Amino acid sequence: MRPTSPLLERLGIELPLIQAPMAGVSTPELAAAVSNAGGLGSIAIGAGNAQQARSALAQTRALTSRPFNVNLFCHAPAVHDAAREAAWVEHLAPLFHRAGAQPPEALSEIYRSFVEDDETLELLLEQRPAVVSFHFGLPAAERIKALQDAGICLLATATNLHEAQLIEQAGIDAIVAQGIEAGGHRGMFDSCADDEQLGTSALLALLSQHITLPIIAAGGIMNGQQVASALAQGAVAAQLGTAFVLCPESCAPAAYRANLSSEHARNTRLTSAFSGRPARGIVNELIRFCDGADTPVPPDYPIAYDAAKQLHAAASQQGNHAFAAHWAGQGAALARQLPAAELVAVLAREWRESV
Repeated sequence: MRPTSPLLERLGIELPLIQAPMAGVSTPELAAAVSNAGGLGSIAIGAGNAQQARSALAQTRALTSRPFNVNLFCHAPAVHDAAREAAWVEHLAPLFHRAGAQPPEALSEIYRSFVEDDETLELLLEQRPAVVSFHFGLPAAERIKALQDAGICLLATATNLHEAQLIEQAGIDAIVAQGIEAGGHRGMFDSCADDEQLGTSALLALLSQHITLPIIAAGGIMNGQQVASALAQGAVAAQLGTAFVLCPESCAPAAYRANLSSEHARNTRLTSAFSGRPARGIVNELIRFCDGADTPVPPDYPIAYDAAKQLHAAASQQGNHAFAAHWAGQGAALARQLPAAELVAVLAREWRESV
């Protein structure tokens, strides 16, 4: 059985399976393995600069001649607020002291948004990857047009109908419908807006009724049976992230793999404690510490992430990984430790047997 969607035919992929970009976990090796197995692999370049992005593209292309997806962050650039940042550092100070470190004197905007990154835009227009995807919003219309004029297929994440309508109005080629079950960062355009917290199934049903663009289901999908269910609800493909973390091709650290393979994987929670944006991860000491009512509002994304990364770096030097961001979806306990190509084959078999 082969997919018949015009989108998948355009991408040239044999299976309706997309490996989520997963900044900090995905690698060229993982993306290439998934693409070579008939799905669509992804790399994330939003957490680096144009030079690092060029290297990642080159490494991936050296491992596959098949299409793959390049993911970008399109968040509103952070606004520094000295008082808010100082209050956040003060709040986290007990954790830094517990890790044997001094709290940072200042926090930085560690990631640059694609909405103002001309170097990365020029790189993409030069390199012309088959697919580019946007998370946290959309770039300006002229950037969208330039990428499409270069023959690049564009995807963007939506967590509700309004975001999906903005994506459709912008002329994007397809929507990644991200349900509340998804691990990692919510793709919300405005992290300060009320989150409807729609599940993947409900979001698919809503978008299928109101949106004409192809829809890719994302959030809590871990096996082929769930892929079949998403396709039956109108999706043209399913995007899986947590399912690929335990693959040997990912760069997930040993502590992350151990946590995801343990009973702790059954307890995930949405939190803004790490980065200043809602994201789902395995509950740990940092999440619990920041759950209290007296927790101040964190600084803008990704300034808050600077504090969390410094905290984890200090603690990990002592072998303490209680402050690490181990992103995982609600189906995390179903993760399988398989090579990526083998996992794709298993997912494809399960999907075919379910239809």
